[in-house]
Amino acid sequence: MRRPAGRTAATAATAATVPRAAAAVALALALAALAWAIPVRPARAAASAETVRVGSKKFTESVVLGEIAAQAARAAGSPAVHRRELGGTTILWNALLASEIDVYPEYTGTIAQEILASEHLEGEEALREALARRGIVMSRSLGFNDTYALGMKEETAARLGIRTLSDLAAHPELALGFSNEFIDRADGWAGLRKAYGLPHANVRGLDHDLAYRGLDSGTIAVTDLYSTDAEIAFYHLRVLEDDRAFFPAYRAVLLVRADLEGRAPRAAEALRALEGKITEKDMIGMNARAKLDKVSEERVAADFLRARLGLRTAEVADESLARTLLARTVEHILLVALSLAASILVAVPLGIFAARRPRAGQVVLAVVGIFQTIPSLALLVFMIPLLGIGAPPALFAMFLYSLLPIVRNTYTGLRDIPLPARESAEALGLPSGARLRLVELPMASRAILAGIKTSAVINVGTATLGALIGAGGYGQLILTGIRLADNARILEGAVPAALMALAVQGLFEVFERLAVPRGLRLS
Repeated sequence: MRRPAGRTAATAATAATVPRAAAAVALALALAALAWAIPVRPARAAASAETVRVGSKKFTESVVLGEIAAQAARAAGSPAVHRRELGGTTILWNALLASEIDVYPEYTGTIAQEILASEHLEGEEALREALARRGIVMSRSLGFNDTYALGMKEETAARLGIRTLSDLAAHPELALGFSNEFIDRADGWAGLRKAYGLPHANVRGLDHDLAYRGLDSGTIAVTDLYSTDAEIAFYHLRVLEDDRAFFPAYRAVLLVRADLEGRAPRAAEALRALEGKITEKDMIGMNARAKLDKVSEERVAADFLRARLGLRTAEVADESLARTLLARTVEHILLVALSLAASILVAVPLGIFAARRPRAGQVVLAVVGIFQTIPSLALLVFMIPLLGIGAPPALFAMFLYSLLPIVRNTYTGLRDIPLPARESAEALGLPSGARLRLVELPMASRAILAGIKTSAVINVGTATLGALIGAGGYGQLILTGIRLADNARILEGAVPAALMALAVQGLFEVFERLAVPRGLRLS
């Protein structure tokens, strides 16, 4: 059959959609790369072998201690950065082993019962030796013991006559709410239930900071506490006596990479100077200022170092809301744009392959479907040894989560093309590549764009989880708001994220008008 000498106007219009789409993707990549370079390059240029990278967990005491360590290093003349609120023990420990951070505050009980639980070590010296074999130095106690405890509202405990943990066994009807980490730890709920023979079945996991609200509202009756929590007095809680001495000592220490001494000796000396300097009263007071009085952790740490150690720290300037939102917005856009651009470049070809090779295509769809089922936090933790902390593992996780909607919609769009249309293209003598470019992709463009739009909106929400590993974005504001029980701070992150999702939706509506052939648009 003779090929046509020219194209119809409709065919030309559909063909033009492909360059426009490719140009849009290229432009998105260029803009994202440019925006990425602006905030990152100065930080990398300023970084040096002497820079001390301090980490902290996502609860107030850890953030305050992390800030104290960072400011002490700076006061000694060493540059330091504080990677705050990096999730739980597993994330911080893996980051320390991977040399992504140099130091973070930890507790002896957590080291013995969680980090080195398989070695069944007893005594701080045994812990210190085991850590040294891993290239980690454990400081002496910072000066206080922040042990686990269980607590409940004073009036409820008095009414039921509950004074000790053993007394709980007589009240199986009580609802218990524990932090997720406490439920999973060997020295947490599993061990406690066995040690005291507790029969409770109504046990749920929730964020530690939200548990206090649950106690106050009556949703739960008992939760786990840290003995230095300022909320114990604020909410009028009764700390139940550990009458069988189940909980070990949780003396606060610093875990430091052994190589820090050689890279930043002044900082290492400053960190050692913190040993024994923070009393339990000091810690409760600092927690109260940060958590209840809403004083920034930077200012709390600076005031402590000046008053107790006489250190001259840099002046702490509170960042304006506008500046904070701008920084978090740039971070969030970068996470969404880069991960989405990468997923488009990979997922569309995978969808085409799946449509043209049905048997192999089912395998492709199954694999990308499995990615979607992996819990996001677990995936982030798995990525730390390979990609470190910060943006890289967050981008990779978001990339994986973005694949399924695009691959599936590309596959479905191509498979749903009417058979007469395919036969007509073949009858015209068009080769396979030309049929794909001039006929099949334009006809499937609505479905493909719908998949991309779905991935983009999902990415806006998923990007908030990146804050758990230091990727920033609106999730940082949300995590801080939850930790401080500050609804206004939560809204500062949640509302812009919702508005960004709406903006992305609208942007793709506009793009659909440009990229989808007129005859295929919805009326």
